[in-house]
Amino acid sequence: MEGLIRKFFATSNDFIHNQQHITPVGSQMGFFNNNVEAQMKKTEGEEQQGDFPDATLKYISQMLMEEEELETQRCMFRDAMALHATEKYFSAVLDGTVANNTCPPQDGFSWTCALTNSFSSSSSDEPCFGLSLPASVDASEERQGMDHSPPKGKRDHNSFSLSSDNNGPAGMMMRNNKHLASFCDEPETFDDFFLFTKCRDKKEEPREQSKGGGGRGRRGKKKNKQETKKEFVDFRGLLTQCAQSMGDYDIGTASETLKKIRQHATPQGTGMERVAFHLANALEARLNGRGTSIYTSPQGNVSAADILRALQMYLTASPFKMVTSMMANRCIAKLAGGGATRLHVIDFGIFYGFQWPSLIQALSTMPGGPPRLRITGIDFPQPGFRSAERVNATGLRLEKYCQRFNVPFEFNAIAKKWDTIELEELQLDREDDVVIVNCLDRMGNVPDETVVPNSPREIVLNLIKNINADVFVHGVVNGTYNAPYFGMRFRETLFHFSSLFDMLEETVPHEDNDRWLFEGTVLAREMLNVIACEGTERVDRPETYRQWQVRSLRAGLQPLPLDQEIVKGVREKVKSEYNKNFTMDEDGNWLLQGWKGKVLHAVSCWKPSN
Repeated sequence: MEGLIRKFFATSNDFIHNQQHITPVGSQMGFFNNNVEAQMKKTEGEEQQGDFPDATLKYISQMLMEEEELETQRCMFRDAMALHATEKYFSAVLDGTVANNTCPPQDGFSWTCALTNSFSSSSSDEPCFGLSLPASVDASEERQGMDHSPPKGKRDHNSFSLSSDNNGPAGMMMRNNKHLASFCDEPETFDDFFLFTKCRDKKEEPREQSKGGGGRGRRGKKKNKQETKKEFVDFRGLLTQCAQSMGDYDIGTASETLKKIRQHATPQGTGMERVAFHLANALEARLNGRGTSIYTSPQGNVSAADILRALQMYLTASPFKMVTSMMANRCIAKLAGGGATRLHVIDFGIFYGFQWPSLIQALSTMPGGPPRLRITGIDFPQPGFRSAERVNATGLRLEKYCQRFNVPFEFNAIAKKWDTIELEELQLDREDDVVIVNCLDRMGNVPDETVVPNSPREIVLNLIKNINADVFVHGVVNGTYNAPYFGMRFRETLFHFSSLFDMLEETVPHEDNDRWLFEGTVLAREMLNVIACEGTERVDRPETYRQWQVRSLRAGLQPLPLDQEIVKGVREKVKSEYNKNFTMDEDGNWLLQGWKGKVLHAVSCWKPSN
């Protein structure tokens, strides 16, 4: 088990795929190991309870042990999002809405190559993306770096120093100016964007960092007095100033501000230093007009297995996924307990099917035997000729899991754009089916009316209404960073993701590898798309739960009251097993989740108004 873990989240397409096989921040895997091994020690009786995330963590561990191909595959969610963005961009090119001499459209912020060239020549210290892999270092060396990283507390800081050649700020890999001027013709891959540079010729003096990371783990370890004497840097002010300069087309000021940020920001520092580092990368990608090319690049060396391990860390540290899945599964189990003989779950955004092992276990213990479970798994298509291959693979895994617990099972895979799905494809011709529609945190990837006049979101909600399900469980990311104006969108992005990085800072050990991977791939890639991509290429477009409330009512859905018995059980679990700064509240039919008062997720139940 230990060897498999050491060999080691979508969401992959290769932004996701790039920050893993960098030499890791440390070799500490205790946070992940302790939790998984604790799950493995549960008795069979405890397993039958089907608790989330226990069943999900064990399900992922089983996938990693049994499916070696995950070590070479890319994460299905991130591939799908990259394909979606690429299709939209090339469609715009064919329609003539993207000029040949410009970089991808940026909603009023379209930098031409000539403008970028002037930026390149205006500064002797050309900004860069900070994390780049030398041509002489291949992915296999990076994998070896992970296996041989020093233990916590004895980490060689020099091995993580970033090159400062060409008189650039510490932590930046300077490239020749001609590369920046020609990026529209020859976009670089993720390997040139988000991988650490190994110092080969000389060792640098590392920037002073707090020993132990200055963070707080699950036990809330406090910082030493010496650690609090670090130079204070107003990252929020600098990042906001940089974004404002870009909005004002003040290239020189934006460049200088980025240099100041890079002198102090690091992916190995405090939560704020980490979010500043990744936001600086996203700002620079926007400044250079390379957001779409980086986001959709097909190169990278982070596998699906890597992302799954990072997701295990996130599921263990945060209750967000646990709460939404428990709300949905317990609601479904209650419907099944009313004498149902057949359940049909239509899952929009099934991903790897992590939500369903706990439901399957719960169904297997029902008096009189389990009902027949039918899942229609829907997700975005994958690149290539076998667009539904990985959705089908999810179905096969769930089928094996159902066989283990003696639950009759059927699976129907649909891999296409959600607004093009026809009602007939869902096979709703069985009158004795109890039908449940499930969509957790994925509707924000469906384009809205600001992208396509005939809003795909409205089309999908109308489809859900026409399904006439017994219940529609809708979980959303409560995001306010979908504004059309860049300045406002950037400020909200900074606010939202700062909360997530702060949450990980206080709940996961500072040098945990999977935390570092999750931040540098999953979260950083989302920030890249929100900040550096525009128009049809910007596929992360969240809305607040109140906006979704209006959309759902307009589509002909009516809210169902929260089941207080389920809410009470979820609250008790969060209170007893998670950090005290996680918050839960209710607003009408919505159960809200947040961190230190900031609402980040919400979930509610609906049914057709007729």
